[in-house]
Amino acid sequence: MTDAQMNGFDTLQVHAGTEPDPATGARQVPIYQTTSYVFKDADHAARLFNLEEVGYIYSRLTNPTVGALANRIVALEGGVGGVCTSSGHAAQLMALYPLMGPGKNIVASTRLYGGTYTQFTQVFARFGWSCTFVDFDDPAAVEAAIDDDPRAIFCESLANPVGYPIDLDAIGKVAQKAGLPLVVDNTSATPYLCRPFDHGATLVVHSTTKYLTGNGTVTGGAIVDSGKFDWSASGKFPSLSEPEPAYHGINFHAALGEMAFTFHSIAVGLRDLGMTMNPQAAHYTLMGIETLSLRMRKHVENAQKVAEWLEAHDKVEMVNYAGLKSSPVHETGKRIFPRGTGALFTVALKGGFDDCVKLVSNLKLFSHVANLGDTRSLVIHSASTTHRQLTDEQREAAGAGNNVVRLSIGIEDAEDIIADLDQALAAL
Repeated sequence: MTDAQMNGFDTLQVHAGTEPDPATGARQVPIYQTTSYVFKDADHAARLFNLEEVGYIYSRLTNPTVGALANRIVALEGGVGGVCTSSGHAAQLMALYPLMGPGKNIVASTRLYGGTYTQFTQVFARFGWSCTFVDFDDPAAVEAAIDDDPRAIFCESLANPVGYPIDLDAIGKVAQKAGLPLVVDNTSATPYLCRPFDHGATLVVHSTTKYLTGNGTVTGGAIVDSGKFDWSASGKFPSLSEPEPAYHGINFHAALGEMAFTFHSIAVGLRDLGMTMNPQAAHYTLMGIETLSLRMRKHVENAQKVAEWLEAHDKVEMVNYAGLKSSPVHETGKRIFPRGTGALFTVALKGGFDDCVKLVSNLKLFSHVANLGDTRSLVIHSASTTHRQLTDEQREAAGAGNNVVRLSIGIEDAEDIIADLDQALAAL
């Protein structure tokens, strides 16, 4: 049975992109711990380097274990091709690398993970890229921010740290009208809760470190291409639509069609930036994805129970969870994420900054870590950690104010999660 013949998500997450090892019959994908691969002959090597034949050259570019993971994520997201990287941050850079150039701009949501905000404003500035931040609740403002310079529109499907749902349908229409690729970070939602390509996205990126792996063992990232964007239509993407001097003058789009972006990311991006996922990490993530739907259902179920309990607590000022009927984005959440709006949300405490710090210190079951999407429940005070490099105004815009704690609800018994929060709040 091919991937195209598999329809169910639960089937795809177990089987897509893999088959028994042809050399040994091994059922689980082997860890191909090798740097290089023997060519059959000189002509075979030439065909590989000319992109005339798909195969393995060097593990900075391609590796069977990593390739199997990429294929599985592509199948789950409904794309045509993809690559895996060493981290989610690497995936973001790799996704934008073929699109951007000095003096070019990214139109991005104000609701972003703090590390992404720093990458976009500080690191990308060294490449000569700029970024315009817009409230994506206002599609007209997004459209107004697009002039001659933008080369991409970027947002998170469920924005970290609030788990805030973006109306991808509305933003997808803006991107289509502007002739720009929409890049969506789908880390917090995973393809089980949302497939951004169904809402107009061009590229999807992931930090596979989070829910896809699900066990807090390895870092990684992934990029998936929808295959639907015409890279040659506007002349704005010469790396893909014109002869690429970094790879013997090949015109990737003319030569490779819908696979142009994927092959460019391998042949140029991974070759020159070197942000390669290692096969051991790919192996752990492949095993994690096998239970993705089971875990996500439990994550969402627990998050709903915990959020409802916290909303009724007298020491809680507000719970920012789209699954609550009181949320101003509840209807958007239901429309874009019909299976639930994830398990990441924030809690504002009446006692402010000091009570947030005390709550984090008092929790026992929760782990105080700079991560999310683990099977375990996790907590962090974003204002003093992941978002501390931002100004107070930027933190507020991102949903990481001084009085806010971020919770990533795990798959433990909901009653035990609530009991831990109860005792921690009682100690304030």
